[in-house]
Amino acid sequence: MGNINWMTVGLLVASNFIMAYAWYGHLDKLSAKPAWIAILVSWLIAGLEYCFAVPANRLGSASGMKLEQLKIVQEAISLLVFMPFSILIMKQDISWNYVAAMFCIVGAVFFIFRG
Repeated sequence: MGNINWMTVGLLVASNFIMAYAWYGHLDKLSAKPAWIAILVSWLIAGLEYCFAVPANRLGSASGMKLEQLKIVQEAISLLVFMPFSILIMKQDISWNYVAAMFCIVGAVFFIFRG
């Protein structure tokens, strides 16, 4: 599949696990706290996420991945990470249309790397 950099993918997976928690973890763990506390905690978690995302994008770019490839890979990973996060951490159900949307994103990855 084209010039995909697998170290970039690994770093983006790590950053997405962290960011999913920053974006949505407060809905469960900090729901009784004031919004400003949730914002502060989320920003601290997001700072850690940048320690993975920035090197991932720099490494991918340096290895020849195009900007649109980096973005589509990021979106696909985000969706693939979010599914187990929402099931295991947030105790949510996944519907068939979520799975269908995931396959559409995977299709986008195929087309963006297709020669």
